[in-house]
Amino acid sequence: MKNNDSVTSKRKKEHIELCLTDDVAFKNKTSGFEKYDFLHYAITEVDITKINFETKFLKKKINYPFLISCMTGGVEAAESINARLSVAANELNIALGVGSQRQALENKSFHHTYKVIRENAPRIPILGNIGAAQVAEMKSFENVQYLVDLVEADGMVIHINPAQELMQPEGDTLQEGLLKNIKKLVKYLSVPVLVKEVGSGISKEAAEKLLDAGVNGIDVAGAGGTSWAGVEILRNDGNSSNEFWDWGLPTSYCIKEIYRLKKKYKFTLIGSGGINSGVEAAKAFALGADLVASARIILQELSKNGAEGVIKLITGWFDTIRKIMYLTGSGSLQEFRKNKIVKKETFY
Repeated sequence: MKNNDSVTSKRKKEHIELCLTDDVAFKNKTSGFEKYDFLHYAITEVDITKINFETKFLKKKINYPFLISCMTGGVEAAESINARLSVAANELNIALGVGSQRQALENKSFHHTYKVIRENAPRIPILGNIGAAQVAEMKSFENVQYLVDLVEADGMVIHINPAQELMQPEGDTLQEGLLKNIKKLVKYLSVPVLVKEVGSGISKEAAEKLLDAGVNGIDVAGAGGTSWAGVEILRNDGNSSNEFWDWGLPTSYCIKEIYRLKKKYKFTLIGSGGINSGVEAAKAFALGADLVASARIILQELSKNGAEGVIKLITGWFDTIRKIMYLTGSGSLQEFRKNKIVKKETFY
């Protein structure tokens, strides 16, 4: 098989095509954000013009606490996607994650699809990406540092995706030794390690074990957005009634539960999974997220309206968040995380 026609590259191409549609959304399970509402504060004295979203992430100042979540790389179509995403991220001065770099270890045919990100965005935080199954089986970690260097990453994401691997025809379900190797990798790498799910969420118990292993950040990537189990089901047999399509923990639940660990650990909490509007992003912040992230809606906007559309979408979301903060009497995101949101059932 030719390098540029590898199984990994073919799978990546199919993933892009499916994620440009809404066919891969969760069917009956939601992110849970719709169950919450904000506490209106009628006597707000917040100066809305002074609400500032600037923050630091991976030692770099960003204008908005937003991450364009890990999407693609390692297939020809990815170069255009990553080139335009990095232009948008650079203009906004926000963080950007690359897609799984597993293919980059198989051959060098598509290294340019990853490298283009740093070329277009020299100053923003960039996150590399490797799968948990690959980390679990590693005997040494030189290859992961190689991936960091390849994209000049400021951090490395380990994506954990047991449900996706289980549904994937060529999936790798062996994760024995994962936590032990994560602990070793944290000590070995020149950059911080973050861990993200891909749509099934991370429980408080799992997050605590990851933090004990030394990871710098947790991206909950909860249920309610893209079902990656669903993506693989469609790739495999197309049986949309599969009982694992909606597997996972809702995003809102994950954020709220993991935020409790802030009392014990210092880490970055990233809220993602079904965040498709400024209101949903605001609810993620109010529940405790330090950053929010999105992927599929960004990819779809990029496909329709290019980098300018992505810029307009994200700035629009933060305009909405600013207004919500004003109406809840929150002059900063730190204030916004202090009892500004409640379950709707509280009102009735």
